[in-house]
Amino acid sequence: MSEEFVKQARLKGIKYFLISFTDLFGVVRSKLAPLAAMEDMIREGAGFAGFAAHLDMTPAHPDMFAMPETDRMIQLPWKPEVAWVPADVHMGGEVVEHGPRATLKRVLSMAESSGYRVMSGVEPEFFILAPDGESLADASDIRGKPCYDQQALMRRYDLISEICDAMISLGWEPYQNDHEDANGQFEMNWGFSDALTTADRHTFFKIMVKSLAERHGLRATFMPKPMPLLTGNGCHVHLSLWNPEGENLMKGDGELGLSELAYHCIGGLLRNARSMAVITNPVVNSYKRINAPRTHSGATWSPNAVTYGGNNRTHMIRIPGDNRVEVRLADGAANPYLLQASVAASALDGVRDRVDPGERLDIDMYSESAGVDNAPKLPLNLLDAIRLFESASAPRKYFGEEFCDALAKLKNDEWNEYMRHFSSWERENALDI
Repeated sequence: MSEEFVKQARLKGIKYFLISFTDLFGVVRSKLAPLAAMEDMIREGAGFAGFAAHLDMTPAHPDMFAMPETDRMIQLPWKPEVAWVPADVHMGGEVVEHGPRATLKRVLSMAESSGYRVMSGVEPEFFILAPDGESLADASDIRGKPCYDQQALMRRYDLISEICDAMISLGWEPYQNDHEDANGQFEMNWGFSDALTTADRHTFFKIMVKSLAERHGLRATFMPKPMPLLTGNGCHVHLSLWNPEGENLMKGDGELGLSELAYHCIGGLLRNARSMAVITNPVVNSYKRINAPRTHSGATWSPNAVTYGGNNRTHMIRIPGDNRVEVRLADGAANPYLLQASVAASALDGVRDRVDPGERLDIDMYSESAGVDNAPKLPLNLLDAIRLFESASAPRKYFGEEFCDALAKLKNDEWNEYMRHFSSWERENALDI
């Protein structure tokens, strides 16, 4: 098989391969391997030092090998002599259990053993900045309500169309691109797929957007809240469960056309939202998005409590139709593999325990939330999110002890590093106390 792969790669004009894995913090780590070395790489993997990435390892650990999954190779449309190949990391002949991609595969295997296939799509938002990352690239993008602004969109036509053309060539079925609610912010949508494919494509999409922005002399960021007064970068997930015969199990004769199973999915998503926030909202800056005051456009478009509604974007979970649910909690910093794992595990947990989501709230949560007494609040900061994750049972049930211990350890280290940082605000407000 490796010989045939090399042969086909040569026919496609591929000279180099980015053998890549994603660490716990969502950083893509790669080795660039020439075509002549790929047969060995397929058999033995590309070697890495695990401690050099965000994984729970030390310098004393032996070599870690990224085993390329060649049937998921993506040839770079803008640099076709290079192909990106996602990989799972192994050590001592065994998969590294706290690797994000392996964790997602375990959750999906649990779903499959219960007769469910997890299907999903994502809606990643991003800003286009000047190369220094300090200001918006488009000085004319100044409308108070810039969402869907055609002029601002067309000023970025060369970049947006190049990204969309790339997705078309890859068979992703992109269907719309728009200027989003913040000045300088965009969103691009493509077709849904199985959760692992969506995670691979989400990972590659972020690589592609950043790379093509650089080629245009710009900088793209998926940072949750890069501009303090503007709407942040969300990453909404559309989720559905299917059976092995290809039937969407979310459809039914319940309220809004959903099945009982769909409402159990919602129940699980609600029950686990707070303990999964360290995954869906994984960085310090994340909590400046989900706990933000009103922005220049008039709304944050991000949830502030654990609620669900119908076709209502002010809730954490929206029901946009009779075939899926939309989870609006995650932001642009979310690790694509862990994002899919957290959403799938939460939904599966709800189905297994037949969790009742309660009555939906058909209100504007941005203006009427004061009258809602029983809606759990989302974490106020990363430390709260870490502690909720550590004390919950569902993450350990679905992700495993090794993964949960590793993520909690590294995230606590990250929080402690943040707390060692002194800001100008502290000096301005405490120097003369």
